[in-house]
Amino acid sequence: MSFRRWFLAALATSVVKAEPVQKQGLQLPPSAALHHYEAYQTYAWGYDDLLPISKTYFDGRNGWGASIADAMGTMWIMGLTDWFEQAVNHTANTDFSVSHTSDTVSLFETTIRYVGGFLSAYELSGEKYPILVEKAQDLADQMAYAWVGNQVIPYGYIDFATQQPTIATSNIAEAGTLTMEWNRLSQYTGNSTYKTLVEESVQHMIHMPTPLPGMPAQGINVTTGKPVGGYVTWGGGSDSYFEYLIKYARLTNTDDNSYADAWLTAVDSSIKTLLKTSTVDDLLYLADYDDDKKIRHVGSHLACFYGGNWILGGKLTNNATVVDIGLKLTDACWNTYASTATGIGPEIFAYISSDGNYTGDTAPNQQQLDFYDQHGFYITYPDYILRPEVLESNFYAWRVTGDPKYFNNAVSAVTSFKKYLPANVAYAGIYDVNNVDSDKVDDMESFWFAEVLKYLYLTFDDPSHISLDEYVFNTECHPFKAPPAKSNYGSDSPHIVPSQPFSPESAPLPAVSPTSKLLLSLL
Repeated sequence: MSFRRWFLAALATSVVKAEPVQKQGLQLPPSAALHHYEAYQTYAWGYDDLLPISKTYFDGRNGWGASIADAMGTMWIMGLTDWFEQAVNHTANTDFSVSHTSDTVSLFETTIRYVGGFLSAYELSGEKYPILVEKAQDLADQMAYAWVGNQVIPYGYIDFATQQPTIATSNIAEAGTLTMEWNRLSQYTGNSTYKTLVEESVQHMIHMPTPLPGMPAQGINVTTGKPVGGYVTWGGGSDSYFEYLIKYARLTNTDDNSYADAWLTAVDSSIKTLLKTSTVDDLLYLADYDDDKKIRHVGSHLACFYGGNWILGGKLTNNATVVDIGLKLTDACWNTYASTATGIGPEIFAYISSDGNYTGDTAPNQQQLDFYDQHGFYITYPDYILRPEVLESNFYAWRVTGDPKYFNNAVSAVTSFKKYLPANVAYAGIYDVNNVDSDKVDDMESFWFAEVLKYLYLTFDDPSHISLDEYVFNTECHPFKAPPAKSNYGSDSPHIVPSQPFSPESAPLPAVSPTSKLLLSLL
């Protein structure tokens, strides 16, 4: 079945609030999801990434076939059962107890891509392929060596050959984005150890001293369990810790309100301290808060997940104000797409609000100020590496409101991708989103299959398919089946009180959302 046929079929069945919402005469690209995976099968099968310009492969996630793991759920949702079974067969015949490269294994990346991908695919396919649970367990059994002795915080990287972790500072995203996947693994294996390990880690972070109420510092000393520095952000290095607080509460319907309360406390602190409005166009952003207690007027593609997270959390906690802020955050992030020459948003940007334009970096030059005066933000890092977060929040906004503008945003993104991302095979990122003749980045990370294509497909699909009332997505867009929702999440007066005053340690921090070695060499 061609891409055009399944996308148009999805469009024909998509109705929200009984209103006609589809763009008439929409023409969609014939070379997207199916063409991309066929290129991966031809040039990179069994390896992690397709290199769409040089038509070869790269192993940045231990050589187990990250694109296969990340694409499995998307295949099932799209009805591509033959490819799904091929992916299951590859997984069944892959040894996950050893790395197929010389690299150490990332606890975070391996959990969200492989473990999350396998367990979600197991659920979506009606639990017909128990080998997927077995392989997820093989990985988790090795990654459990990241917890050493009585330490409740895991190290971020493990050498599978020696079962020894890399002794280094971690961050709250690395250590706090495991609960959904490891809880679900406990459910399917009957072994509560997986769930206990990750819950104890997050509970420690929830109750540790913080620079702002409910908002732990980005860095954490694994050995002592104490914060490192005082940097607070919804961006990389912290992002999915906050994301999972409310999602874990929803996925498990736990009676422990601390997860939802911690999220609500973080949102309240963000509204009071981090929420900033641009002096041009009144766009809403969440700023960073640095070690010197200064506001940094910066944003990023990674951080743009926050709009969708606030929309979801606001609905779950019956807080219309939070939903409204989430929608405005989503609109501001979409503006970073709508304002560039390619219609695609940059990796990092900055803005000016009534309290200034401090970013912790150099002041904007005249060209950036001119751009800001037109668009309400300016670009600091102009590359696009096929990230999903803006489309992720747009998906939540569409599913929650049914406002056609969010559907049309997705149409616009598809149009821009079709025009500016095609490489020799499949699609590639670009170095400069504000240059229609930009050179391309020769890598297609697996999250293109897991996230970008899935969020777009589900935006155009029947809204009852993978309903947000029935599923919770992990941070890699792998959906997990959730029980019927409770009437509310969190306490009537949520407030997380740290056990001690905030007194951070000083130590080098790990790379924020580390990019693969290949991308680092290309950017």
